[in-house]
Amino acid sequence: MTRADPPDAATETLRGGPRRRRVRAPGGGRGVPLPLLVPALIGVAFLTVPLVALLVRAPWRGMPEQLTSAAVWQALQLSLVCATAATAVSLVLGVPLAWLLARVEFPGRGLVRALVTLPLVLPPVVGGVALLMALGRNGVVGKWLDAWFGITLPFTTAGVVVAEAFVAMPFLVISVEGTLRAADPRYEEAATTLGASRFTAFRRVTLPLIAPGVAAGAVLAWARALGEFGATITFAGNFPGRTQTMPLAVYLALQSDPEAAIALSLVLLAVSVAVLAGLRDRWMAAG
Repeated sequence: MTRADPPDAATETLRGGPRRRRVRAPGGGRGVPLPLLVPALIGVAFLTVPLVALLVRAPWRGMPEQLTSAAVWQALQLSLVCATAATAVSLVLGVPLAWLLARVEFPGRGLVRALVTLPLVLPPVVGGVALLMALGRNGVVGKWLDAWFGITLPFTTAGVVVAEAFVAMPFLVISVEGTLRAADPRYEEAATTLGASRFTAFRRVTLPLIAPGVAAGAVLAWARALGEFGATITFAGNFPGRTQTMPLAVYLALQSDPEAAIALSLVLLAVSVAVLAGLRDRWMAAG
């Protein structure tokens, strides 16, 4: 066979098979069908116009005065503290839960996963009612907490943390479980064969491997906790300085001072943009 001759099937087999050719979209990817382009543009407008309107109608001249009031800083500080505490609770409980769902085969694992992810689709108000029925003074668990330890969670700052952790933890569990499933379990097995315990293998081998997924899940959980409204107002109430977080302050200000509500909304919008910027490599990278 000369160099000009095409390779036969045997030669291609020895070389690992014929080279794959890239398949390009019809028209080289330049042409976009009109029935797809129009709904796509309407969808972009539907999602971006309200945010642009928020910026257009913002009281920029009175913004410093609105954001420097004591009530705003009180609500902002409470939101940051509670969201951070809820994220810490989610990390302590959610990372082991994600490892259990990803690495351990047990009866009813699918049901457990469904129950863990249920708060993602559950209306937040329903979640708040469920927390009241479970942890209220007359709740299934709350009455024993009150009788034995004197602990009362509803309408307290701790109740805000509980409500935010309830709705935020599934985001972290899903992110960490997906990262664990993508990680090679043979590293853990190799560590255990060398004498490491299962927990040591998780702490020294698995946890460093899944650290980016844990960080991404923690950021998502923190952002979700910061914006929580329904479960918080139902389970913890709306008491300034104690349970009034930023979303509750926005709701209250909208009834009496719309400009203050817009200013507070812009703060939460800036936080959301910062979260997206922090996760750009994971969620916004192309390819």
